[in-house]
Parts: sequence; C-alpha cells; structure tokens
Amino acid sequence: MTDTIAPRRQRRDAAENRAGILAAASQALAADPHASVDQIARAAGLSRRALYGHFDDRTALVHALISAGAARFNAIAQRVDDPDSRIALARLTADLWREAAHVQVAAAIALDEAHVEETATALAPLRRVLAALVRRGQDDGELRQDMTAPTLARLIEESARTVVTRTDASSPVAAGIAVRAVLSIAGLGWREIDALLAAHPELAATVAPDTLATIPAEEGRA
Repeated sequence: MTDTIAPRRQRRDAAENRAGILAAASQALAADPHASVDQIARAAGLSRRALYGHFDDRTALVHALISAGAARFNAIAQRVDDPDSRIALARLTADLWREAAHVQVAAAIALDEAHVEETATALAPLRRVLAALVRRGQDDGELRQDMTAPTLARLIEESARTVVTRTDASSPVAAGIAVRAVLSIAGLGWREIDALLAAHPELAATVAPDTLATIPAEEGRA
C-alpha cells in the first residue's frame, strides 16, 4: 500500500506545483507579456531548473496558459443561451469578465505576435458563438445592421480586448464598462443600455477576479 500511496502523493504534489507555476505565469505575463522564465520562476517561488521540471521551455508554458484560458472561455460561451441577443451579448461579456485574471493574461499573450495565430485557433469555439449571436441579433433587428455580421463580431471582439487591456480588473466599475462598451459597438444607445442593465443588474455586478490557481492540472500530466 505504501508503494501505491507514494506515487499518488507525488503526482498530486506535481499537479499543485504545476498549477502554482501557471498562476505565477498569469500574473507575470499580465504585467509584462515578455516576462522571462527567470521572472516567472521567481514569482512562483521556484528555481529556473524546478520550473523546467514541469515545462520544457517558455513556449510550452505559454501554450499551457493559452490552452487553459481558452478552455474556460469556450465553456462560458457554450452556456450563454438568452433568446434576446442583446442580453446574451451582455451576459457573455459579463461572464467572461468574471474570469478577469484569465482575460487579462490572454489579452497580454495575444498582443505578442508570436502567439496571435495560436490564440485565435484556441478561441475558435468562442468566436463561433459570438458570430452566431451577432448574426441572430441582426436577423431579429436587435443589433445594428449597417455592417456584415463577421465585421460587427470582429469589432465587438476588438472593443472588448481594448477594455481588458485598459481597465483595472479590480475596479468596481470594470464589468459595467466592459458590458457597456460591447453593447455600444453592437448598436445600442446609452439610454437603451441603461435600461437593459437596470432590468438585469447582475450583468454589471462586481465580482472578485478569479485566478489561474483554480485551474485544475491537466489529467494525466505529472
């Protein structure tokens, strides 16, 4: 029994160390998209050699962050099912904002041209949901119709990214700003946005930023 328990404990310790490295990397890269392995290792309280025991190199670590964040974003997108596209768009924005730590590190990574293509591929399910939502909203006359759905979806994505990179995630008004920015780009006037948020106050509610430490380590990884 001792021989069985020891390997399990080792795997659990390795998974916890890996999660700690991801959490430290998220903070370091959110502050500086070009943070070095040494900076990330120090933030995790580990040596460079110890970090390399979990990730082959910095690229592998960034890939893990992209994969983990994208999985959470894509899962959130699949849960948004409001029949009114305006509410669905606001809810998608608000729910993604509740992953503020992940959103900010994802935006920081995406700004590094070396990872733009990989990030776009990882977030393809989320983008498909957004595109379908915009198309439905236009068909129902709920969203602006002076441009094509793909163009509007891209503008919404870019406006959201701008808010993420320019707004302090800990600000009590951050979620509301993100939702308002997206709805404004989608064609709603500020009075209409006020009315929508008054009817659905949870969409702009302040939520404490989450952290990557809550991401479970990938199954089967040591």
